[in-house]
Amino acid sequence: MKKVRWGVMGTADIARGQTIPGMLQADNCELYAVAGRSAEKAEAFCREFGFKKSYGSYEELLKDPQVEAVYIPLPNHLHCEWSIRALEAGKHVLCEKPIAVSEDEARRMFDAAEKNGVFLMEAFAYLHNPFVSAVKAELEGGTVGTLRYMESAFVAGRRPDTDIRLRRETYGGALFDLGCYPVSMILWMTGREPEQVQGVAQFSDRHIDLFTSGLLTFKDGMMATLDCGMLIPARHDRFAVYGEKGSIISDFAFNQPGEITYTVQTAAGREVKTVTARNNYTLEVEQLGRCIRNGETPHVSREFSLMNARVMDRLLKAIEY
Repeated sequence: MKKVRWGVMGTADIARGQTIPGMLQADNCELYAVAGRSAEKAEAFCREFGFKKSYGSYEELLKDPQVEAVYIPLPNHLHCEWSIRALEAGKHVLCEKPIAVSEDEARRMFDAAEKNGVFLMEAFAYLHNPFVSAVKAELEGGTVGTLRYMESAFVAGRRPDTDIRLRRETYGGALFDLGCYPVSMILWMTGREPEQVQGVAQFSDRHIDLFTSGLLTFKDGMMATLDCGMLIPARHDRFAVYGEKGSIISDFAFNQPGEITYTVQTAAGREVKTVTARNNYTLEVEQLGRCIRNGETPHVSREFSLMNARVMDRLLKAIEY
C-alpha cells in the first residue's frame, strides 16, 4: 500500500511525546513535513523525527502539494480555524481532542470537510484501543444486562498556572483537557445522548476549572458519573459499568498500550479477561490512512464528535465555565 504523506502542524508536547512516535510505527504513514511557529522549532523536529521537510509557518505547509493529510495538535482555540484552512486546502485532517470548543465550531469543521471531499477525524486515540471494542461488545451482547450505572474518570496532577492548558484564552481547564475523555467513553459505550446533564466544578482564581464532576441521566433512568481534574500528585483513571445482571470493572488508562485486564462479575461468577493493544496513536493514524487509501469510514465519526461536543457544551454551561 502506498503510504499517506503526513504533515504535522505544530510542535506541541502531545505531538512529540505521543502522536509522532505512534506515526513512526504506522505501516501506512510517511512523516513528510512539519511546521512550527518558527523555522528553528520546525527544523529541530525535522531532525529529531526524520521529516523530509520543515516549514516556519503553517501556511507554507498547507501550500505544499505533496502533503496529503495533516495532524493538528494546536491549542484548543486554534482547532477550528486551522482545520478548516487545511480542509479547504484539500488536506485530510486528524485534529486533536477536543475537536473544537463548541458544537457549532465542530459542525463548521465537518461541513468544510464534506464540501472539499476530504476526511476529518477527531483524535481520540483511545477509541481505537481493542479494550474499548471488547467492552462495547460485552455490553451489546448483554453480558451485564440492561445498563444501570457507569463511571469514568481521568484525574491528573496540578499544572503550573503558566501551562497553556490552564489559560482561559486557549479554552483550558480540566473539562476541556481531560474531561472530554470520560464524556466520550460514556457516550461511546451507551451509544446515545443523555436527557439531563448536571455538573459542578472547583475553579482557580482565573476561572479555570481545576476539578469537574458531571452527572448524566439517560431517558431510561440509566445514570453515569464522570470526574476530571488537575489536583492530585499521580494520575488516576477509572472505568466501571453496572447492569441488572452484573458489572465490568477495569483499571484501564486512556491511551494505554500493552495488556489490559477487565473483570466481569455476574451470577455465573467472576472472570478476568485480557486484551492486548498496540500503540493507540499508531492505530488511529493507520485507520485514517485506510480511509484515505481504501475508502474506510472514520472510526470516530462526524455524528459521534458532534454528540460529544454537544454534551461538552451542556457540561460547560452547567458548571458556568
